[in-house]
Amino acid sequence: MARLLPSLPDTSTVEESSPRIVGLDDENAEALLSALSSTTARQVLDALHEEPRNPSALADAVDTSLQNVQYHLERLESAGLIEVIDTAYSEKGREMNVYAPADRPLVVFAGGEEERSGLRTALSSLLGGVALVALLAALVQWFVGRGATGGSVRTLAASPPPTAGGLPPGFLFFLGGLCVLLVGFAFWYVRYR
Repeated sequence: MARLLPSLPDTSTVEESSPRIVGLDDENAEALLSALSSTTARQVLDALHEEPRNPSALADAVDTSLQNVQYHLERLESAGLIEVIDTAYSEKGREMNVYAPADRPLVVFAGGEEERSGLRTALSSLLGGVALVALLAALVQWFVGRGATGGSVRTLAASPPPTAGGLPPGFLFFLGGLCVLLVGFAFWYVRYR
């Protein structure tokens, strides 16, 4: 008969969402900055970005006491930086919360509501642009790979796909696209700042 305990957490439900923008004058800024002011809290958050864990596993990962980890987990959860994503059971049958980062990109900035709105728009556009460049890079890689393996593009079949320094063409396209996006973002920042 299969062992029922301990159970492993289901971490497939962690979702990504739009960036969280917190201004220094925001009501949540104090809790957020206070929660992140401790080195241990930052280590706990970093460990959770590696993989979701329960408090006991976090205490081992950051080499501190269970009580210290639980204190920082409460503060990080109150600040909205982490969340409980599952419940697992120990070998002794004890119920344990499994924590993971809230997985929202976080931006802390100084400025008013007008700047916050502009920053939110710019970040959304930038993230959308990165997603589009990634899709196009995948298409470039597929097209070049298909041509090199004897697909319908016969002219490329005789030679391997072009590379620079051994890097795949799709990756080079992605890097070039990121450069264009960053230059555009810098231009926007200088113009509207």
